[in-house]
Amino acid sequence: MSSISAAPTMSRNTSLLLTASLGCAMTVLDTNVVGIVLPSIARDLNASFADIEWVISAYVLCFASLLLPAGSIADRFGRKRVFITGITLFALASLACGLAPTAQALYVARALQGVGAALQLAPALAVIGHAFHGENERARAWAIWGGIMGLTMVVSPLIGGVINALLGWRWAFNINVPICAALAIAVFKIVDESRDPTPRTLDFPGIALFASAMFGLTWALILGPERGWTSAAVVLRALAGLCLFALFATVERRRAHPMLDLTLFRSWPFVGAIVAMFAYAACAQVMASLLPLFLQNARGESALDAGVGMLPFALAMLLLPMVGRRLGRYLAPYQILTLGLVIVGCGNAVMSVAAHADGLTILIAGMALLGSGGGLLNGETQKAIMGTVPRDRAGMASGISTTSRFSGILLGFSGLGAVLAVGVHNAVLRNLADAQVPAAPGFVDRIVAGDFERATQLYPQSIARSVARLARAGYGVGFGHAFLAAAVVALAAAGIVFCSMRRSAR
Repeated sequence: MSSISAAPTMSRNTSLLLTASLGCAMTVLDTNVVGIVLPSIARDLNASFADIEWVISAYVLCFASLLLPAGSIADRFGRKRVFITGITLFALASLACGLAPTAQALYVARALQGVGAALQLAPALAVIGHAFHGENERARAWAIWGGIMGLTMVVSPLIGGVINALLGWRWAFNINVPICAALAIAVFKIVDESRDPTPRTLDFPGIALFASAMFGLTWALILGPERGWTSAAVVLRALAGLCLFALFATVERRRAHPMLDLTLFRSWPFVGAIVAMFAYAACAQVMASLLPLFLQNARGESALDAGVGMLPFALAMLLLPMVGRRLGRYLAPYQILTLGLVIVGCGNAVMSVAAHADGLTILIAGMALLGSGGGLLNGETQKAIMGTVPRDRAGMASGISTTSRFSGILLGFSGLGAVLAVGVHNAVLRNLADAQVPAAPGFVDRIVAGDFERATQLYPQSIARSVARLARAGYGVGFGHAFLAAAVVALAAAGIVFCSMRRSAR
């Protein structure tokens, strides 16, 4: 009798786990699918490179800024209620993205989509944590969740390529609407309402200061290549971001219930684990958005071919967490994190060479190596962070971990994007000068944005193909600089992680 009565419960828990995991997976799927269609967006909306950066950055900025408070909101007002609210907002914002007439309208809608994603992800994670209690049961649930998230990363470039080829880039957003409708129905039927009996008060000053500081720094990084790094506009925005971060830290220290408990950062192992998470996101996970640009703009592949071309990276990201679990029997956490960051650094270094080469061998090797390091870190960073704090601080540490991840993606994308834009601009001008071809007005800006079709139309048809070849070579040079910058950051982070976390292992 007990086994019979347990069967419906197990089936319901499985349905709940799949529903909550789908809610989480949609936030990752959307980001990676959009990365594939960015060149098409640039062409259709006549967007600048800065506009293209904001399409990704506006989403990740709101997502990263609101993840911590979204968890508190879900605990206070009900996880099911906030989950459904997030799904609804995500669907409406996706529809607005699909209908956007201009690049500016698109990234405003993307910001709203980021808000919906935060209100969707945080309660989905809380629903899983609330439903599964036993150690083995919880481990199995998070393993399934991790598998779904990894599989999402593998298939999303392929989905993006197919959607772009058959339906057009707007359906990368429109397709979210029916999926969200089905997900909302499942949440209504399967998920029970739950709340924290003693929820934390919302830290509105902390939320506002953190979001404003991230916005200031992101704006400075995106504006830098266009206005110049020493221009007043860029310097003032960067200084404003840094000052707001300092004010945020001051305010958080004085609050009884801060959004971010800064006392956790007194532990060197915790700092090392956070650095590992940030560097992993900024140098490896961000490549899910940057590699499609490289394959399409530097190598001239279609969106569908770029989606297929992402497979060495995506499959390695999926498979290497399993290797990390086996390595955990022989290596300390800090050793695995250091190894992962070194592999990411080497992978980026190989990609910087591949950016200047035409062959496939070195490209596939670089992407596989980069994905391998990323996969190793993806499986170990969260575990390492949670292992450096007391159990009663696990909720706050988990929130800080997730915020570090998406802050790394945001600053990594805008920072590496800045290196890319400057590198492409200078290399294209140099290539044109070497070929004794004058730079047509607006040509270089269009190339930096990835709009090769309009750019080459500025030249006579007789030389358009040669000019496009020079421009793609310049794009390869720019990406070579960006990959090299990512390699330096990853290797520097490896040194920091090794030195800071080794203290606890002695």
